Amino acid sequence: MMDTNLNKLLAIANQVILGKDRQIRLAVCCLLAKGHLLIEDVPGVGKTTLSHTLAKLFGMEYQRIQFTSDILPADIIGSSVFMADRQQFRFHPGPIFKQMILADEINRASPKAQSALLEAMEERQVTVDGKTYPLPSPFFVIATQNPLHHAGTFSLPESQLDRFLMRIELGYPDQRAERELLTGKPRLGLLESLPVMMPNEELLLLQNQVNKIFASPALLDYLQAIIAFTRQSGEYHAGLSPRAGLALLRAAKAWALLNQREAAIPEDIQAVLPAVAGHRIRSGMGDSEVIVAPILSKVGIH
Repeated sequence: MMDTNLNKLLAIANQVILGKDRQIRLAVCCLLAKGHLLIEDVPGVGKTTLSHTLAKLFGMEYQRIQFTSDILPADIIGSSVFMADRQQFRFHPGPIFKQMILADEINRASPKAQSALLEAMEERQVTVDGKTYPLPSPFFVIATQNPLHHAGTFSLPESQLDRFLMRIELGYPDQRAERELLTGKPRLGLLESLPVMMPNEELLLLQNQVNKIFASPALLDYLQAIIAFTRQSGEYHAGLSPRAGLALLRAAKAWALLNQREAAIPEDIQAVLPAVAGHRIRSGMGDSEVIVAPILSKVGIH
């Protein structure tokens, strides 16, 4: 069922981002599910390389936006400029009008600048001076976030976190992968030679195929039991919202597609649960696997 180009794409990505197969698969799963991805980690572990690799392999127009304390919303979405010769305003699109956006170090920007992404991520459009402008399709935001104890950071509010379908951590490479990084070709050189493995039309077809993955009543029972546990157990500061439940189902279907299944199974929900739920049910940063461990141990499959 899974497109052979997608298999090849994952294999090539693993040659660039060493020892991070699961994180790569989660990132691709997030893209297939039409979500957005938040990567939390220390600088220098490959967050930017991962985003650039996916953009090249999927043939998507790529734009990196460096978030700083003085960045303004107009620096992201664009602004209207008065044209004296025509006596009218003309909209100049900002860098958000690309297919894949890397919002680098998003938590170094002020909350006002962070909020400029809200409409773009949720509605896939931006509004300037009362006029709405659609964003390209496909559209995928990858944001990176530094640990909150680093100087000059602002924590993302819950409303902003909820716009990210998934949150992942890359972590340090293992010894074998790090040795290959030290002795192998520079990652920048590998990026420049990456082929386009999946044109936009094929990606859009796969995204639509995710919606056709079957979810049985028994699977929905399990999903609802998880949602109820997060709300009623007292383990978490906030339970999963209805929107989060839909996100979890959509991510599970995309994971099933990655694993060449026409129907989602409980293991698909379990596979994506840390990435989808961790940042929604526990405030602050933390190991997503640890955060969802009580759910996986106490909510049974009926």
